[in-house]
Amino acid sequence: MTSPIQEWQMPDLPPGRVRTVARSPQAVLAQEGAEVDPASPETVQLAADLLATQAVSPGCVGLAAQQIGVAARLFGVDVTGHRKTRTCHGVFALANASVLSASRRQRGREGCMSVPDFTGDVTRATRLVVRGQLPVTGEWVELHTDGFEAIALQHEIDHTAGLLFLDLVRGAADIHPRRTYL
Repeated sequence: MTSPIQEWQMPDLPPGRVRTVARSPQAVLAQEGAEVDPASPETVQLAADLLATQAVSPGCVGLAAQQIGVAARLFGVDVTGHRKTRTCHGVFALANASVLSASRRQRGREGCMSVPDFTGDVTRATRLVVRGQLPVTGEWVELHTDGFEAIALQHEIDHTAGLLFLDLVRGAADIHPRRTYL
């Protein structure tokens, strides 16, 4: 049975370790992730490590297992406090996630910790339903979201499939040097 995400709380995770973030062109970033057992101690620790690494990374709203060197279908998201956020489900991790429905596509600028020097224009759905499993319990949940959180989820699901945002731009004209704000 699948529960809507609004009815659950992220299970408690053990303390996470801050991990080094892989940068393009490291091979792990192009590897499709294997399904994981969300209740296994290794997956639970990996989820904790993802959220710990994300928490100490300024501006980071999501991080996938590939980005810390593990080809797995697991990621963390937290768009809390981001200026573009409309809908926010707080800090969470999902395993074996897939998009059930996507609509209202629009083009927007994306960046990534694994591609620190560039941003790119990518077309994404701004309304989304995602199904995935919670670490620790393995419970299947459905997340209904929109706007910036929907875009962040698609970005992380792409990572678990071995894709970077650079794989989704239409051409070189849609890749831009990252701006540095002082």
